[in-house]
Amino acid sequence: MTAKTMRINKLIALSTGLSRRSADSAIIQGRVRLNNKPASPGAEVTANDQVTLDSKILVVPSVLVTIMLNKPPGYVVSRMGQGSQTIYNLLPKEHQVLKPVGRLDKDSSGLLLLTNDGQLANQLTHPKYAKTKVYQVKLDKKLTIRDKLVITDKGVLLADGISKFEIEPSKNSDLLLIIRLKEGRNRQIRRTFTALGYHVLVLHRTNFGNYQLGKLKSGNWQLI
Repeated sequence: MTAKTMRINKLIALSTGLSRRSADSAIIQGRVRLNNKPASPGAEVTANDQVTLDSKILVVPSVLVTIMLNKPPGYVVSRMGQGSQTIYNLLPKEHQVLKPVGRLDKDSSGLLLLTNDGQLANQLTHPKYAKTKVYQVKLDKKLTIRDKLVITDKGVLLADGISKFEIEPSKNSDLLLIIRLKEGRNRQIRRTFTALGYHVLVLHRTNFGNYQLGKLKSGNWQLI
């Protein structure tokens, strides 16, 4: 942290990996102290201030770290598994403070980025940058030419708006498709195919912007 001021919830988030909302909750619960006094939501802090959470002094990491994880299906992208395993079970303790860049639902797999670099996360997720994500998708039945054109040309009306994305057939199977998507709406690919009467059996992300999964094995991670 530099001499510039920073919102206390941001400092907590950068130091612990908690979301800012969770940081605010911790402040309201009285678990956070600023210079040995109860902290208040919205407080501004500098490098000269001492912030503690549950009596532990918080320090903003000076080294920016980004990792790529090949998420297996069955893991949730959350710290609270609620009965399910989370992606943090796959990471060493020193990387468990990193935040995921975007999401993959529990049943999906593949490339997931985690970082403490807020600027990088913003560049990858903000709509104005329109980073392309590539997925391998397997359906329960062959996609008809008509339905393919509906998705790629007109789009499918979902509850949160029109869904359109690029579709390429795979040489390996009539059921396997390559999807290119620039949006990041919740379960968009699954909901789009469901609306047309298909069931997605496999959804595996291979690319996110300039990052490629390559030969990284399922459940493994690497620094990038």
